[in-house]
Amino acid sequence: MEHYGLIGNPVSHSLSEKYFTDKFMLENIDARFERFLLNDIQALPQILETYPHLKGLSVTSPFKTAVIAYCTDLDETAKKVRAVNTLKIKRTGSKLIIKGYNTDVDGFAAALLPFLGNKKPDALLLGSGGAARAVAYAMQRLGINFKVVSRSPGEGKITYRELNAKVISTHKLIVNATPLGMGRYMDQYPDIPYQHLSPDHLLFDLIYNPAETRFMAKGRRQKAKVENGLVMLQAQAERAWEKWKD
Repeated sequence: MEHYGLIGNPVSHSLSEKYFTDKFMLENIDARFERFLLNDIQALPQILETYPHLKGLSVTSPFKTAVIAYCTDLDETAKKVRAVNTLKIKRTGSKLIIKGYNTDVDGFAAALLPFLGNKKPDALLLGSGGAARAVAYAMQRLGINFKVVSRSPGEGKITYRELNAKVISTHKLIVNATPLGMGRYMDQYPDIPYQHLSPDHLLFDLIYNPAETRFMAKGRRQKAKVENGLVMLQAQAERAWEKWKD
């Protein structure tokens, strides 16, 4: 039986285990999938030693950048994004080969495209971590102009304090790539001026559990369109499976 899994912290919120377990059952695939809670990415070698039949791992927050140090190779997208969410594991004798991929890019694009039609609205990208970098790369490929919003000023970034009525009104797509709204941050939400949102706005939250975050709920009160990250999860998971079986 083939063995796959997910590493991250937290992992209890993740639907990846259910998604792949259902997939394996429905498609009669002799495989299993389980979640591994890591306190530190340095625990990864122990996981690989303890579970020698692992052929692939999904990687979630906060390890999408740190896990690169354990990869023997990266695909082109992962190199450009500088973040990895999928590991393909091969063992040749005592040699361990770990190739890192980023399927979040394709997953986000697949989830977003149905909402865009022929439009390419200017966007605000909330966050600057591994997930945010995948979103940024996807929007670049789609030809969407965007600004990165961060708590700290930096090159190519604006801060939350700079968000005013004009900025909000001219950026009709707002993507939450922060952990606010999930796990221990479930009651929190990005600090943007929600009162300036309109029915022309789309708020896209990469979080899918809970199905509606406070970020989404506050947008919905302003009649904005909202979408969570479930479709993105499904699309990136299928891309991960293609990499594992390639």
